[in-house]
Amino acid sequence: MIYREKYEEFEYERLSPYASKSAETRGRILEEEKCTVRTEYQRDRDRIIHSKALRRLMHKTQVFIAPEDDHYRTRLTHTLEVAQISRTIARGLELNEDLTEAIAMGHDLGHTPFGHSGESCLNSIHPGGFRHNVQSLRVVDVLEKSPSGSPLNLTLEVRDGILNHTGPVKPFTLEGQIVKISDRIAYINHDIDDALRGGIIRFEELPEDCIAVLGDTHSKRINTLVTDMMENSEGKNEIVMSRERTDAMNGLREFMFKNVYKTPWRRDETEKINRMIKQLYNYFLENPGEMPGDMYNLIEVWGVNEAVKDYIASMTDRYALRMYEKVFMPKV
Repeated sequence: MIYREKYEEFEYERLSPYASKSAETRGRILEEEKCTVRTEYQRDRDRIIHSKALRRLMHKTQVFIAPEDDHYRTRLTHTLEVAQISRTIARGLELNEDLTEAIAMGHDLGHTPFGHSGESCLNSIHPGGFRHNVQSLRVVDVLEKSPSGSPLNLTLEVRDGILNHTGPVKPFTLEGQIVKISDRIAYINHDIDDALRGGIIRFEELPEDCIAVLGDTHSKRINTLVTDMMENSEGKNEIVMSRERTDAMNGLREFMFKNVYKTPWRRDETEKINRMIKQLYNYFLENPGEMPGDMYNLIEVWGVNEAVKDYIASMTDRYALRMYEKVFMPKV
């Protein structure tokens, strides 16, 4: 018995009729011989987990810039929380956990250093703009290579979920739709937790009506939202939430944008980040030969602007700081 085929049979026997079956994947850009042990979605998950791009998320900011406190979230811990929430929902709805996890693990691979401040700056200076979901797809399609030097070559279902985890387009799989909502559930609630820990907001300032609906603790709010999504999506070919819980979640999101994400306490550091990203971007446009070889080699196919954008976006917070110091600070 080929173990992959055994598990594919399990999917048909146990999963919902609405679940994405790995044997029915729409395929990869490049045809490959199938693995005897793992399904197609399990292979995608493993390729992402072993990627350099995922490891770099350990040192990329979620909200707090280059935090010294060990307990603040990073892009990697955010990714793990999204994966956990998504898998809980997928299991409850008898959908494909492997596909859900693969999308969740890959959804933020394209994020810049310094969180949304870095993304906003790169969007303002790069021709054509910059969106981290588009860059995440570019990471898995072009930039990240397997040990043999070949592209990750992920399935269409995973690629669609990564690209459309944010923005107006809904993923075509239910598993991708789960990740899209779980991403918002995760970041709103863990950013509240970090902002409370950092003294940026006080619990008493959180919107009372939203807290009354969702719960007064981190775990209660996540449980409320996860349960609501499962109850309202069961037996349906769509992932949905109740209007009451959706409105409460969006109310907390609006509060966070007003009081945490776009507030005076971030202004000074945001200006410094913008100056750093712009100077590094312009420097490597003028001196592309100083980029690492794998980035420099992109120029021939993609052009210098795209290669420099890829290089800047790939940097971790601390790597960007070291590179800025190396390029612009005097040697004493």
